[in-house]
Amino acid sequence: MNSNTLELAESKLLILYIIDKIKLPISNMQLTEIILENNLLNYFTLQEYIFELVNSNFIEPLEKDNKTRLYITNDGIKILNMFMNRISKNKIELINKYLDNHIEKIKKQITITADYTIENKNNFLVNLKACENDLTLIDLKLSVASNNQARALCKKWKSNSSKLYKEIIDLLIDDI
Repeated sequence: MNSNTLELAESKLLILYIIDKIKLPISNMQLTEIILENNLLNYFTLQEYIFELVNSNFIEPLEKDNKTRLYITNDGIKILNMFMNRISKNKIELINKYLDNHIEKIKKQITITADYTIENKNNFLVNLKACENDLTLIDLKLSVASNNQARALCKKWKSNSSKLYKEIIDLLIDDI
């Protein structure tokens, strides 16, 4: 095999490795962030490889709650296991170290969501959600009067969701 083919194979295997290592479906944006922050590929090459891995049925997009996440298929896991030795040890160590340092943030981004939409001129619908192991813990929809309020709620939810969830549950079951 020539060096370009080996490099292409290693890069695709690395993408599979990252998705498998996280153990949760992740967004294209999260995968891109991991790859770019570690200077493993450029953006356009990465997107091409993701497209090719989807077409080869090694990764599959999963549509849930109007968000697309990528997960590794059984075929992808088989290929990764067969050719894992083609990924350089340095790159494996780099990814492992990165994931050890960032896994909580990545999981939080996957399991905690906060979005808002404009209902009409003076009304914004905010959707705050927390999930764990495919189980929805809370899915709260609020109507607020301004864009600033909607953004503030989303920001607060993303930074303090565990505390806020506990407080909401405590308030609701206080007298039960």
